[in-house]
Amino acid sequence: MTPKRFTRPVQVFVGLGVAHEVSSVMDAYQLLDEWVGFRSPTHAATLALFRSALADDKDAETARLAFEAFARSRGILAAEAIESSGGAAEEWMTAYDRRSEIVVDS
Repeated sequence: MTPKRFTRPVQVFVGLGVAHEVSSVMDAYQLLDEWVGFRSPTHAATLALFRSALADDKDAETARLAFEAFARSRGILAAEAIESSGGAAEEWMTAYDRRSEIVVDS
């Protein structure tokens, strides 16, 4: 069986915030199958779609889009997680700076 490659890989965070590149239907299926987080109906539906993709009933691009949506819903999509954490850090720094101004002015 030839691996069904994604048109572009999906970067996700696994483990201790380590970025992992998922570039094929099999890569994504393995990650979903070994998922230790909450196994919601969304997880079950995504896993079923990947079983279909492995059996040639679904194409790799449809599977990639489903995996990307799953990763986004779990907060592990690397690009969005980095952007979100960067925004949170910026908010914290702004609040901290304002706190410092209040202390200095008092």
